Amino acid sequence: MLSQVYRCGFQPFNQHRLPWVKCTTVIRSHCIQPSVIRHVRSWSNIPFITVPLSRTHGKSFAHRSELKHAKRIVVKLGSAVVTRGDECGLALGRLASIVEQVSVLQNQGREMMLVTSGAVAFGKQRLRHEILLSQSVRQALHSGQNQLKEMAIPVLEARACAAAGQSGLMALYEAMFTQYSICAAQILVTNLDFHDEQKRRNLNGTLHELLRMNIVPIVNTNDAVVPPAEPNSDLQGVNVISVKDNDSLAARLAVEMKTDLLIVLSDVEGLFDSPPGSDDAKLIDIFYPGDQQSVTFGTKSRVGMGGMEAKVKAALWALQGGTSVVIANGTHPKVSGHVITDIVEGKKVGTFFSEVKPAGPTVEQQGEMARSGGRMLATLEPEQRAEIIHHLADLLTDQRDEILLANKKDLEEAEGRLAAPLLKRLSLSTSKLNSLAIGLRQIAASSQDSVGRVLRRTRIAKNLELEQVTVPIGVLLVIFESRPDCLPQVAALAIASGNGLLLKGGKEAAHSNRILHLLTQEALSIHGVKEAVQLVNTREEVEDLCRLDKMIDLIIPRGSSQLVRDIQKAAKGIPVMGHSEGICHMYVDSEASVDKVTRLVRDSKCEYPAACNALETLLIHRDLLRTPLFDQIIDMLRVEQVKIHAGPKFASYLTFSPSEVKSLRTEYGDLELCIEVVDNVQDAIDHIHKYGSSHTDVIVTEDENTAEFFLQHVDSACVFWNASTRFSDGYRFGLGAEVGISTSRIHARGPVGLEGLLTTKWLLRGKDHVVSDFSEHGSLKYLHENLPIPQRNTN
Repeated sequence: MLSQVYRCGFQPFNQHRLPWVKCTTVIRSHCIQPSVIRHVRSWSNIPFITVPLSRTHGKSFAHRSELKHAKRIVVKLGSAVVTRGDECGLALGRLASIVEQVSVLQNQGREMMLVTSGAVAFGKQRLRHEILLSQSVRQALHSGQNQLKEMAIPVLEARACAAAGQSGLMALYEAMFTQYSICAAQILVTNLDFHDEQKRRNLNGTLHELLRMNIVPIVNTNDAVVPPAEPNSDLQGVNVISVKDNDSLAARLAVEMKTDLLIVLSDVEGLFDSPPGSDDAKLIDIFYPGDQQSVTFGTKSRVGMGGMEAKVKAALWALQGGTSVVIANGTHPKVSGHVITDIVEGKKVGTFFSEVKPAGPTVEQQGEMARSGGRMLATLEPEQRAEIIHHLADLLTDQRDEILLANKKDLEEAEGRLAAPLLKRLSLSTSKLNSLAIGLRQIAASSQDSVGRVLRRTRIAKNLELEQVTVPIGVLLVIFESRPDCLPQVAALAIASGNGLLLKGGKEAAHSNRILHLLTQEALSIHGVKEAVQLVNTREEVEDLCRLDKMIDLIIPRGSSQLVRDIQKAAKGIPVMGHSEGICHMYVDSEASVDKVTRLVRDSKCEYPAACNALETLLIHRDLLRTPLFDQIIDMLRVEQVKIHAGPKFASYLTFSPSEVKSLRTEYGDLELCIEVVDNVQDAIDHIHKYGSSHTDVIVTEDENTAEFFLQHVDSACVFWNASTRFSDGYRFGLGAEVGISTSRIHARGPVGLEGLLTTKWLLRGKDHVVSDFSEHGSLKYLHENLPIPQRNTN
C-alpha cells in the first residue's frame, strides 16, 4: 500500500522515506487519506513541511515587492494560454511549465488554486477525430487524398465539446501534477453555486478542505450545462458578480476564498493604454481604480469569452474585495516558463493592480522625463550647459553643512551593517566636496566643445556635403553603491554631454543622494531642464530597471564586480559599460629603482585598498629574490599590515612561505596582496594576459626599452610606467570625473569621461541629389574630398 502512496504523486517522502507511514485507503484522484495527511503534516522534521506564510487577509498588497508574502494564490489560465494556435487541442509545453511553477509554489507552503479553460478546445479536438473516424471506410477509400482533407466537418457546439473534453483535461492535469508529488482535484461550478447560499457554503467548505489537505483545486465553469450569463448586476459590489466567463469566475473565487493574489494569464504582456500592437500602445506597469478612462480596449482574444475589458473589470472587482491582481502573458516562450514564479517573487511582470498610488512618478514616467529633458539639454548652447555645472559646483560648497548632515544620518544608520571599506566609500567630508567642485569645473570647461563637434567633413559631390558630428547617447542608467559623491560627478558628465540620466543609488546612501539630487535639479532649473536628471526612489529592483530597453540606451554600473556581473546578466537588450573586476598588476623589473618601488607599491595597495584600481598582484623578477630591494618591499607590506599570499612559483622558492594563493584571479579589495615570481618582462605580460582583468597594469623599471615593450604589448585599458595604479581615475586623468572604468573593448575604455558618453550622427546637405545621377550613365561623379573641419570658439 505504501507504493500506492508514492504513486499518487504525494511524494514529500521520496527524499526521506518514512517506513512507519501506513495507509489503508487511497482516495479518488490518487490522494492519501486525509487523516494520514494530517499525521504527516504534523511531523515537523519532514523537509516538505514549511512554516505557513503569515498573511492577514482584508487588504490588497500596495507594492509588487510584497507579493512574495502571498500565501493563497489563484492562477487563471485563459483559453489563449491553454489552447494551441489552431484552437484545436492543448498547448502541452505551456501547460507543463505552468504546472511546474504552480507545484514549486505549492511545495513552498503556499495554497495554490487553478481556474482553467481548455475543456472546449480539448473536446473539439476529440470530437473532430471521432467525426473523421466515423466516416465509412468506403467513403474514405473512394475519396482522393485532397477530398479527404477537405471533408466537411459540422460546426461543433461548445457545450458538447466541453462535455467531451473535461475528463481528458483533468486527466492531463492530474498526470502532470503527479510528477511533482502533488494531488489535484476537479471542481465544476456555475453561477448558481455562488448565488445559492447553501451551495456557496458547500463550495467554500470543499475548497478549504482540499487546501487543508495540500491538494490543488482545479476550478472551471461547467460549460456543458452553464446557462447564459445574467446581464443584470455584474460588478455592482463585492458580493455580486455573475460567473459568465473564467475571468469573472477567478475573481469571484479569489474573493470568496480570501486569496492574497490572483494571477490572470493571457496572450498579451498585460494591460496597455491602447490596443496591443498599435503604434503608441504602452504597457501599464501599475493600474489603479479610476484609471479606466485612460485605457482604450481592443477586441477579444482569438479564443475565450472575455476580452481585456472583462479582465480589468474582474480584476478591479477582486481588488475591491482585498485580493491583489496581476495580468501577464502566459504564452511567450521566453517568459512563460517562469512568469508565475517571477510574479510571486515581486518582479516587474505584467500589470499590477494596486489601490495605493505612489507619491511620485513611476520609473517609466521618470524615464520619459529623462528622455525629453535630455533632448532639451542637448539643444542648449555649450555655455548654458557649462553654466549649469558651475552652479552645481557652487552649490556643493555653499550647501556643505546640509550635505554633511544628511551624510551623517547615512553613516549612523550604516554603522555596524557595512564593512569598514564600504563605510569609507559612504563618507563625505569637506575635502571631498571641495575636490568634487574642482572636478565639476573641469567638466564644465571641457563641455564647451563636446556636443555637436564636427569630426569629419566630406564633399560627396558638387553641392553635396557630409558631416559626422557628436551627439548624446540618449538616456543613461547609472547604478552605484555606497558612494554618494558619484551622483554629482555622473550628473555633471551627463549634463555636459547632453544625456538624460536615471540614477539608482544604494539604500545606504539614501539621505545623501536625496540632497545631492535636489541640488542637481536646482542647478538644472536655471535653464529649464530640471527633469533631465532623475533619481529612482521607488521600490524598483535593479533587475526590473534593466528590462526598460525602450527607455534606456546605456547602463553604467559603478560598484563591486558582482554588481557588474548581475547587471550584465539582467540587462535585456541594453548595452552595459563596466569593468568585470579590478585585478591590477605591478611588475617590478630587474632594473627597477630601489627608491621608487616601495613608494609605488605602498600607494597602489595601501592608499585605498577597496578601490577597483588598487594593486592586487605584485610580479617580481626572479633576480630580485633575496635582495635588499625585495626585503624592503616585504618589510613595508608588514608595517602596513598587508596579508601576503604566495603564487605557486613564489611559494616554490621559500622554505616557510605565506599561505599559497587559492586563485591568481582574485580581487581582494582589502589589505591583501598576491606576490608571484616571473622570469622576464614577457613572462610578466603573459601572466597579466592570463590572469588579469584588463583594468590597470604597471611596470617599474629604469630600462626605457623594456618599459616601452611592456606599454605596447600589455592589452589593458590603462598601462603605466613607474606610476601608481591609483592614477587610473577620471579626475586624475583630467577628465573632471568619470562615470566608471570600462574594461570592455567598445568605444570607450579606461576611465570614461565626457567623450565616452557621446556617439555620432551623419548630416548630409544636398540640392535635389538622387542616387541614379551617379550610375554608370549618370550625369554626376562621386568626389569624396576631405574638407577642413571648422574650429569652434570655446572662449
